Amino acid sequence: MRIGLLSDTHSFLDPRVFDHFSQCDEVWHAGDIGDAAVADALEKFKPFRAVYGNIDSREMQNRYPEDLRFSCEGIDVLITHIGGAPPNYNPRAKKLFREKTPKLFICGHSHILRIKKDPAYHDMLYLNPGACGNHGFHMMKTIVRFDVSKGVISNMEVIELGKRGVL
Repeated sequence: MRIGLLSDTHSFLDPRVFDHFSQCDEVWHAGDIGDAAVADALEKFKPFRAVYGNIDSREMQNRYPEDLRFSCEGIDVLITHIGGAPPNYNPRAKKLFREKTPKLFICGHSHILRIKKDPAYHDMLYLNPGACGNHGFHMMKTIVRFDVSKGVISNMEVIELGKRGVL
């Protein structure tokens, strides 16, 4: 299964996302969606999984959960918006890890692209796709594409969409 991952759109959806994710089976969003039109467009495009973020309206909070845990191709996945980063996870994320450490932990919020195995949590893969919207301090808009199959995560690709504020 091929996954397209994005975060922190902040009400702006770069149209190139559709080209880059055209061969993906699902699209996942790690929060701060912003305008419902962004979610609507992604839901119409591909099967879509998302969490809400700290800038998301009550409408988005009613539409998506704060934390999303599911299994994909034998991989335990946990997505939340504000999770911290290795080794400084926020207390809520640490509590979720104590209940059960996921194989893949995805979060957004920081606008900082980071992909890292964390040996402190049984080599859990930490994945923050950075930000692909025009709001925030990030300079480069980024999204991530990868494959999951039979318990293995592979073919991780970081895609740069250009500088923030430039289409």
